[in-house]
Amino acid sequence: MFRTRLISGIILVILALVFIIIGGPLLWAVSLAISLMGLMELYRVFQIHKTMLGVLGYILVAFYYVLLLGENMGKLHINGMLYLMIVMMTFLLTMVWKYPRYHSNQVMQAVFGIFYVGVMFSFLYQTRMLVNGTYTVWLIFISSWGCDTCAYCVGKLIGKHKMSPVLSPKKSVEGAIGGVLGTMLLTYIYASVFSAQMGITQTNVWMLSLISAVGALISMVGDLTASAMKRNYDVKDYGKLIPGHGGILDRFDSVIFTAPVIYFMAYYFV
Repeated sequence: MFRTRLISGIILVILALVFIIIGGPLLWAVSLAISLMGLMELYRVFQIHKTMLGVLGYILVAFYYVLLLGENMGKLHINGMLYLMIVMMTFLLTMVWKYPRYHSNQVMQAVFGIFYVGVMFSFLYQTRMLVNGTYTVWLIFISSWGCDTCAYCVGKLIGKHKMSPVLSPKKSVEGAIGGVLGTMLLTYIYASVFSAQMGITQTNVWMLSLISAVGALISMVGDLTASAMKRNYDVKDYGKLIPGHGGILDRFDSVIFTAPVIYFMAYYFV
């Protein structure tokens, strides 16, 4: 099991390197595909993946990604509320049109899925498209996967106090602290090595380290959120796409939370 998980993890890192370094239309298409697959996994848990609500969800996520193309991306901050209204009205009209086939709970689940998976994950691509995004985007993975690795190692070595005994009994307070500090250290080293290419000062290096620390804290929330939803619906894994890891949401749960945090903090503070 560990060997399978390790091999899958290495392959994921290699693919992430390729897609993110190339960026552009390729990363856009890959991000869209991951969002749709993740949304399908979540809708499957909600048991709406084959309904009209599910189909509308996939279409609306694809529509959001179309808005990310070209000059439209810069207008998303302004038009975000308009998109929210379109999503809400589309699903509410469907509920009324097909009444009583769909319950209001299902509509809320459908809307939640669009923003939780589709919109939040899209910030990976949006971060890559920022000025210096070629380098800044890696903070998302350092803050999520890097934090997870550091937290696991520290927790195994000295973890004694349970962070969330009911929800995730294997996670410890010591591991969480180690994850945040490890993330800061990794970011400091990374930003220092590429500071010349990024055109940043030592002050910016420390700022990026602090941003990653916040991202690390948020990534833990993302991981625990995904675990909580699985427990609510008595599901072990969201899928079986990635051997040893589960589904898209099992592997990218922390990235989904970290991506928008890194994007906005990098956008306004760096």
